[in-house]
Amino acid sequence: QVQLVESGGGLVQAGGSLRLSCAASGRSFRSNTMGWFRQAPGKEREFVAATTWSSSNTYYADSVKGRFTISRDNAKNTVYLQMNSLKPEDAAVHSCTAGPIVSEISRAYAYWGQGTQLAVSS
Repeated sequence: QVQLVESGGGLVQAGGSLRLSCAASGRSFRSNTMGWFRQAPGKEREFVAATTWSSSNTYYADSVKGRFTISRDNAKNTVYLQMNSLKPEDAAVHSCTAGPIVSEISRAYAYWGQGTQLAVSS
């Protein structure tokens, strides 16, 4: 079992920055890929970014590439999502997730956090 707890959401102006955190705990979580998905009202959940614990490989959705950075702190068992140059269309509930492989498909991931809300004012 893997437990994920997100924090860091809030309201930010367009063009601003925010960092989300995801604290992971539980057995064997370090064998997992860690990722972020988001879901805006009336829309399907979409992939944002992912990283693996065992390597420095990172993966991004085209919509956030160059603006968002996913990183991890192994000592703190925490994954971060640094979001820069935020746009109103980035507003959504952002959820941390863990799974065995890197995928842009949400059902590939086994564990999910409760989500944290990002609001972006224009």
